[in-house]
Amino acid sequence: MNRRRFLGIGASVLGAGALAAVAVPSAAYLFAEGLPGRLLGSDLELPAAFQVPLPVPAVLRPVRSDGGNDYYEITQQVAMLEILPGVRTEAWTYGGTFPGPTLVTRSGRAAVVKHRNQLPVPSVVHLHGGHTPADSDGYPVDLLLPVGSPDPAASAASAGAAGSAGAAGAAGSAAPAMDGMAGMPGMPGMRHMSGRTVVGERTHTYPGKQRAATLWYHDHRMGFTGPGVWRGLAGFHLVQDDEEAALPLPRGDRDLPLMITDRSFAADGSFKYPAADASAATPGVTNGYMNGVLGDVILVNGAPWPRLDVDRAHYRLRLLNASNSRLYRLELDPQPAGGDALVQIGSDGGLLAAPVGHDGIEIAPAERFDVVVDFSRYQPGTQVRLVNRFGSGRAAEVMRFDVSSRAVNDDAKVPDQLSTVEQLDPAAAVATRDFAFRRSGSDGWTVNGDPYEPGRSLAAPALGRVERWRFSTDVHHPVHVHLDPFQVVARNGKDPGPWDEGWKDTVDLRPAETVEVLVRFTDYAGTYMLHCHNLEHEDMAMMADFTVG
Repeated sequence: MNRRRFLGIGASVLGAGALAAVAVPSAAYLFAEGLPGRLLGSDLELPAAFQVPLPVPAVLRPVRSDGGNDYYEITQQVAMLEILPGVRTEAWTYGGTFPGPTLVTRSGRAAVVKHRNQLPVPSVVHLHGGHTPADSDGYPVDLLLPVGSPDPAASAASAGAAGSAGAAGAAGSAAPAMDGMAGMPGMPGMRHMSGRTVVGERTHTYPGKQRAATLWYHDHRMGFTGPGVWRGLAGFHLVQDDEEAALPLPRGDRDLPLMITDRSFAADGSFKYPAADASAATPGVTNGYMNGVLGDVILVNGAPWPRLDVDRAHYRLRLLNASNSRLYRLELDPQPAGGDALVQIGSDGGLLAAPVGHDGIEIAPAERFDVVVDFSRYQPGTQVRLVNRFGSGRAAEVMRFDVSSRAVNDDAKVPDQLSTVEQLDPAAAVATRDFAFRRSGSDGWTVNGDPYEPGRSLAAPALGRVERWRFSTDVHHPVHVHLDPFQVVARNGKDPGPWDEGWKDTVDLRPAETVEVLVRFTDYAGTYMLHCHNLEHEDMAMMADFTVG
């Protein structure tokens, strides 16, 4: 897909809420499979599949604890890692590994996480799926500058003093705003804000007022989330609670977080990424990749096409799509007799009310699906591949499970009832709001026709009130909402889809589609975000603020 054909989509985009009623032939023609992105080929020979054992990210232990809090420390640092066998790759990491260390926290206890930035660039940390106060949420201009950077407050004060002197004391003069990031003038409509910028270290407080769920943390810097995550800034954060602990679900080594990503590599082993500006001063990607970057190497927990020896027993797989823009349809091959190979027990926001069986799962960037696989349904010695039906060539393979022949004890099972899940009442909605995600002429990727401008809110929902939000699209957009999860109630005016069950914080929208969700924000007032989680779309201004009060 070239730039001219892509920009032609803008002429076919319809008003919010009306997409379901009108045909969009150009979108249907250009996006017949509804899959975004363009493949970026690696410049070195790729390894054979299923040779590398599956790594499991280490669990980060608290440095101390008190009555209601657990304290953690993470250093963001450059590390040389062996991702491809025999090849060294420079990565930006949390704690020196990719993925970063896994935080395992308890509902009702606060996790206090101090990040120290020893990277060569600013960073922002967002706990994706976290029910988090605004000052710890990872607003994209709340920059954590590298250790040793000039103090932005002192620089602003100095600039303000100089400006005042130059104006000879003119009444009403103000100190110039801190840009917070070089290169933002290249993003149309962007207004500069200093945010809550600090140098060296920042502490995030996650109160833990939420259900057990599979969360993840990642870089969220305005204009540079794509390259930051691509280079390695992502990790798991698992919340546990008493309700989930009482269930006979797989535990220990049979409870596996699986971060699925795609990457490309340059000839020297470095991560290859089509940044618009090689100096990384201006955000975005080159024109050919504006609809997303697809890598040709599939990594699971940072390893290329790994394999895992499994017992003939139940396993819990916490599936996370941490790719920049790639969608996957995940299936087991061969399928077990009787189907329903993947029994879904949880979504972004935690346990479902009851399990749902799937032969395959479509998972968009940032979505999580907790599934249970019973490998006793396979004969000993079976090699079971996890495949991607949306991929071709090497991207069609993800990993392999090798079923053991040894006898094991397995008392895990999936109960018919998992949780009591509150259902939001559509009749209780006090407002309906429309958010159109689309390409808008020369403005790039937009929400409701405008590129992102920090501090300009598109909505002001009240704490505790239910609202109906309608997301509409031109092409494929996975939409993420911060602060609280939501419930999908309709797709194109019909029932939700097969992967919309439970509490979600990211919903996958296909081309020319409208999805309606019910939201209710609780506990924390402040400014939060909704945005596309195709990271190239996000970096090129497909974000918006909303302010809860």
